[in-house]
Amino acid sequence: MSTKHPVVAITGSSGAGTTSVMRTFEQIFRREDVNAAFVEGDSFHRYDRMAMKEEMARAVAEDDHTFSHFGADANLFEDLETLFRGYGETGTGRVRKYLHDAEEAAPYRQEPGTFTPWEDLPAGTDLLFYEGLHGAVVTEKADVAQYADLLIGVVPVINLEWTQKLHRDKAKRGYSTEAVTETILRRMHDYVNYMCPQFSRTHVNFQRVPVVDTSNPFIARTIPTPDESMLVIRFANPRGIDFPYLLSMLHDSYMSRPNTIVCPGGKMDLAMQLIFTPMLWRLLERRDKAR
Repeated sequence: MSTKHPVVAITGSSGAGTTSVMRTFEQIFRREDVNAAFVEGDSFHRYDRMAMKEEMARAVAEDDHTFSHFGADANLFEDLETLFRGYGETGTGRVRKYLHDAEEAAPYRQEPGTFTPWEDLPAGTDLLFYEGLHGAVVTEKADVAQYADLLIGVVPVINLEWTQKLHRDKAKRGYSTEAVTETILRRMHDYVNYMCPQFSRTHVNFQRVPVVDTSNPFIARTIPTPDESMLVIRFANPRGIDFPYLLSMLHDSYMSRPNTIVCPGGKMDLAMQLIFTPMLWRLLERRDKAR
């Protein structure tokens, strides 16, 4: 961990709500006049869209039904570790973008589903902000988590995650329920081995828990809304957290454990503003003292 150039990482699987968390942080950065270098986890996938399809077909042909975006074979974990470590030490690093759709690809005159060339991060940024699948990943070859100063997990309970994935992939990508179910099953091995362990390394976890019936996510007609959910906020180290203040500011919240607050799902943005603004102040104060 570095004090000179802070690294903040949001980790969660696709559909977990990491994008809305990123928007909250963008608001905080604007308000606090923080110049952040943004890094998307997708840019550290090993294969572009076409190559991933080919690798997937090859894996299936070889009777490997566990190859997925969640695992080590499909990602550049060592490169991500190098970025976190290098940024922490020098405030610099090399990144690229993954172009998800035609709108993102247009300015680069490239096809959607491709990567832009690697390039240096802009000079003089205050901190690195990563949002993606693997901000706290640790494998035999790479330990990304050790170089992050603030690690945040965003995790819907599994049935809610599946409901969100089914709805998104069917609506946006035109997949059938069967195709999405097959993806969920194929990813399960990597989900258990690479995704779940990260949430024991995070400093703060936000877990959305629906309070409506999601017993069978494969037939759910709608995604539970934030107001149909509770938010479980777990602090790895509760020392220094002003729980009475948070409870007074988050209406209808309570503590379920000495390090855990439960609050209405619609209060997620407010909870993040209240929790992470002072944490960022502390990171930037430590940075200024280290320089």
